[in-house]
Amino acid sequence: MEKLRLRAVLGNHPHVAAVKNGALRSDLFDLDFTEFTPTNAAFKPMVRELAFDVCEMAVVTYLMARAHGKPLVLLPAAMVGRFQHGHALYRADRGPLAPRDLEGKRVGIRSFTTTTGAWMRGILANDHGVNLDRIDWVTFEDPHVAEYVDTTERAPKGKNIIQMLKDGELDAVLGETSSDPALRPLFADPAGEATRWYQRHGVVPVNHLVVVTGQLAASWPDVVRELYDLLRRGKANAGLSGTPDLLPFGVEANRKPLQLMIDYCVQQALIPHRIAVDDLFDGTTRDLN
Repeated sequence: MEKLRLRAVLGNHPHVAAVKNGALRSDLFDLDFTEFTPTNAAFKPMVRELAFDVCEMAVVTYLMARAHGKPLVLLPAAMVGRFQHGHALYRADRGPLAPRDLEGKRVGIRSFTTTTGAWMRGILANDHGVNLDRIDWVTFEDPHVAEYVDTTERAPKGKNIIQMLKDGELDAVLGETSSDPALRPLFADPAGEATRWYQRHGVVPVNHLVVVTGQLAASWPDVVRELYDLLRRGKANAGLSGTPDLLPFGVEANRKPLQLMIDYCVQQALIPHRIAVDDLFDGTTRDLN
C-alpha cells in the first residue's frame, strides 16, 4: 500500500535536520517539505487555508486560531524556545530607557500578535509594572488570524522597523536584535534578567511548536503519534539538551509555558477567552510525553 504523503513545513533547525533530510523516516508516511523564509511566512496560509498537513507554528498564532475555531491540533514538540529579554532595543544617544519609560512612547513591533511580542509585553506588564495601554504601538504586518481586529497604528508601507528606530520615528522596538552600536538593549543585562525571570517563574518561553490539521488527527491518529515520535527522536539524535531545556517535548514539559502564554494572551486581548491547556490537544496528542 502506498504510504501517506504529508505536506509539511518545518524550519531549518538542528533538531529537525535528520527528519528533513530523510535520515529519520517513517514506515507510515513521507513528508513533502515546502520551504519558507522566514518560517513564519507559512503561518498565515496554514491558519487561513489549512495549506499543509503539518506545520511549525508560533504559540500565539495557534492560540488565536483555536480561539476562532480553526481545526488545528497541537503537538507538544518545541521548534523554537528562547529567553526574550534581549529582543528589545532603543537608541543609545537618547540616554537610558527603563521599561517603565516606555509608557507614552512609540514602540514598534513587526506584528502585534507575534509570540515574542506577547512574551515581552507580558514580562513588561507583570514583572516591571508597565501599563501596556499607555504605549503607542506601531506595527508592520497583519495578524495571521484574519478574525483578529488589529487597532494598532500601521507603519507606512515600505518602512523598516530598525531604520525607523534609528531615524527617531520610534522610541523603542520589540522582537528585534541588532549589533549596531547606535542601538542598545532595553535590558542592560539581558542574560541576567532572563536568569532571574526563570528563577521566579520556572518557565521556558517557547515560541514555536507544531500543529497538524484536525482531519489528519482524527483520521490517522497512529500517523500523528509517529510524527511526534519522529520529531522527538530527531531532537535526541541532535544531542540538544540543557538546563533549562529550551526545546521541551511533551504535554507536561510544555504545560507551564502554554499556561503562562494563555494568561498573557487574555491579558493583552489577543484571545477573547481563556483556553485550558488540555483543550489545545486532542485524544491522541494529549497523552504525548
